[in-house]
Amino acid sequence: MRIENDIKLGFKDVMIRPKRSTLKSRSEVTLEREFKFLHSPIIWSGIPIMSANMDTVGTFEMAKALSEKKLFTSIHKHYSVAQWNNFLSSSSETTKKNIAVSTGISKQDSEKLAAIIKAYPFLNFICIDVANGYSEYFADFVKHTRRLYPEKVIIAGNVVTGEMVEELLISGADIVKVGIGPGSVCTTRIKTGVGYPQLSAIIECADAAHGLGGQIISDGGCTTPGDIAKAFGAGADFVMLGGMLAGHAESGGEIIEREGKLFKKFYGMSSSTAMEKHIGGVAEYRASEGKTVEIPYKGSVENTLQDILGGLRSTCTYVGASRLKELTKRTTFIRVNEQENRFYTS
Repeated sequence: MRIENDIKLGFKDVMIRPKRSTLKSRSEVTLEREFKFLHSPIIWSGIPIMSANMDTVGTFEMAKALSEKKLFTSIHKHYSVAQWNNFLSSSSETTKKNIAVSTGISKQDSEKLAAIIKAYPFLNFICIDVANGYSEYFADFVKHTRRLYPEKVIIAGNVVTGEMVEELLISGADIVKVGIGPGSVCTTRIKTGVGYPQLSAIIECADAAHGLGGQIISDGGCTTPGDIAKAFGAGADFVMLGGMLAGHAESGGEIIEREGKLFKKFYGMSSSTAMEKHIGGVAEYRASEGKTVEIPYKGSVENTLQDILGGLRSTCTYVGASRLKELTKRTTFIRVNEQENRFYTS
């Protein structure tokens, strides 16, 4: 046993200090970025915000809505090949360029991935997703996937420490997902005691990834547009959202009416709800590590996206970053004990 005494920070522990700026308007800020990857020859450009590959968020409908704004979607792994066919036959070229096919590491997952990629070789992104990316088997699976799909952009995770980011990049990943336990419907930290404050995880993992020429995704923990800005300021190349995109018309999840008001279900992918839906229940050797909540129905995701992108542009103007790429270089975090005036709360 050992204790690390350095304090690790989450989004609520800091704010971004404003700096002099020559920008006159938020309209002068460019949020689009272009990425080249460590292993894949593919070049991607767009706004590097993406939906999580949860079945209540990473839906086909969400992909179409996000791609209109040049955002990205990690499609959840529970769609059938036939459903993929129906989706792609009615999707624009822009949508097709801004999606990832998600997979687990089971034999069944691998077979479905192979069938999808064989049928639709123009799909460029593969997201290999497990809750715990620290197993030797997972790194070996990434190596195997790289051998099978040498041209694809491979996303792998989740981890929270620099040494494992390096391991996954060396194993063949182009982008590593960072985050254990920060999600709004994740109970891993409560059930296991394991986790890492998200801001510190981003800072440390970005440093490791960028040293090798890879990228990271900050996955989880964002509750406001300001948190997204902090994630980019800390060095994240992409930011993945779950709860902030839940509850919309384009989101998955059952619609429920209570006393004349509409709600949508949102749940973690390790929750009993998700496991009962997809694998017949919680296995006897494990526990549920996710919540199921009901979110007030929010309508179209378009207004939420405007709020997110507008807030991010405003952050850039406060620190003088004319491009999103410059935000991390212009960011100075200050430690705080308060974030906002809570006199009026909704």
